[in-house]
Amino acid sequence: MAARIATTALLVAALGASGASHAAGDQDKLMAQMKRLIERVEKLERRNSELEARLAGGGSAPALAVRVEALEKANKDLATGLGSDRFSEHEPELVTRLKAVEARTEAIAAPSRLADALDGIAVEASVAAVAQRVNGGAREDGKHESQLSWRGDVGITVPAGDIGRGSGEFFTQLRVGQGDSFTGLNPTFTGAFNSLAFQAGSGSEETYAIVAQAWYQLTTPVGESANTPHSLQVTVGKMDPFVFFDQNAIADNEAEKFLNNVFVHNPILDSGGAVGADSYGFTPGLRLAYINESNAPESWQASVAMFGAGEGSGFGRSFSKPFVIGQLEYNRKSYGLDGNYRIYAWRNGQFEGFDGESGRTTGWGLSVDQQVHPDVTLFARYGQSLSGKAAFDHALTVGTEITGNAWNRGSDSLGFALGWLRASDDFRDDAPSLDDFGYAARGAEQVAELYYRWYLNEQLSLTPDLQYVRRPAANGDAKNVTTVGLRALYAF
Repeated sequence: MAARIATTALLVAALGASGASHAAGDQDKLMAQMKRLIERVEKLERRNSELEARLAGGGSAPALAVRVEALEKANKDLATGLGSDRFSEHEPELVTRLKAVEARTEAIAAPSRLADALDGIAVEASVAAVAQRVNGGAREDGKHESQLSWRGDVGITVPAGDIGRGSGEFFTQLRVGQGDSFTGLNPTFTGAFNSLAFQAGSGSEETYAIVAQAWYQLTTPVGESANTPHSLQVTVGKMDPFVFFDQNAIADNEAEKFLNNVFVHNPILDSGGAVGADSYGFTPGLRLAYINESNAPESWQASVAMFGAGEGSGFGRSFSKPFVIGQLEYNRKSYGLDGNYRIYAWRNGQFEGFDGESGRTTGWGLSVDQQVHPDVTLFARYGQSLSGKAAFDHALTVGTEITGNAWNRGSDSLGFALGWLRASDDFRDDAPSLDDFGYAARGAEQVAELYYRWYLNEQLSLTPDLQYVRRPAANGDAKNVTTVGLRALYAF
């Protein structure tokens, strides 16, 4: 109001001053200008009053409160949505997007967590089938026979934690199969023409898996250095003794190499029965080993083990008169060619001799394999029974494996082996009066095997196989034995 009075007074003074110097015609123009100025001033004053009233009365507070309330509700909805892993069409779009990102992140991270969980776990499996035919002269009824069998194996190795500086692992093997080897054969020293055959005791109509092996092994470094080349191993559980003794690079795997039992293991131990394992070849035991790799790639080790024999192989009186074996092993690499040399000795307090009686047997053996060329490996085994009623007391097997590089089939292999199993003096004396034999034994059984392993791919191979036995069970009057077969193997 004061501004309005001051403005009006100023205009009147200006009008009076102008009235003294202008004519009466000009006064009307001045009054019109003054009126317009007063109207503009009043308009501005009203606008200012409205603004002051709005500011003084807090006119923006309701709108602000509404916005704050809306924001609080949005935050509450966001928290509620994030509190659940489920998607909902009623939750805010931001929550849906966040959950989608989390789901994608989870999907990416899941394989990594699975890999961490499976780290250190190794699985190997194989399924093999064998079809074989034997000539009629090998059988009691004079008729030829054909057999078909299959066997599946799954082996799993898992970490078993550390004990002090030692690292543990646990191994288990499951085995299943159907089909047996030949029946009604005339006597032979050969334990099996098809070492792959596996059948549960209830017959071929029943198929179920057995726990073939289940053992724990602790490997402990010896010495102060973090990378010491010396270590001790302790192995305990149900085992295949031939996993740890009498190994051979080209003559110890019936699924890939030779099928005849005398070329898979030392004949006196396996075909001759000195190992004392159960009918499937497994037994509970305890093994100790010292390993020295100070001259790597050369190494050597000494090991000794005690296994259940007789009733003990089936977990009955497991360590009463056990099978005990010790081995020295030397591994070398010369000009890139691998060689392995093993010498061992054993004692079995529950050995079943050829006369069916149980007693003690002792013996020793050698197992050697040596590469002589990148494509050629030779092997030899020798075994001698020093005591006990063994049907044959000396056994020698030799052979070779040749890879197919020479004929542009580098993944194929050709194997050939010969065996000589000499009848023991006790057997020669007793054989004529024994019901299972009844003839004058002399000389030695002679065995030969030839196979060609045809590589199809990394998992699949086919192997035609031919076996021949002369003078079976040292019987010079017996007809020779011939078998032909085909093995198929799928492994990964």
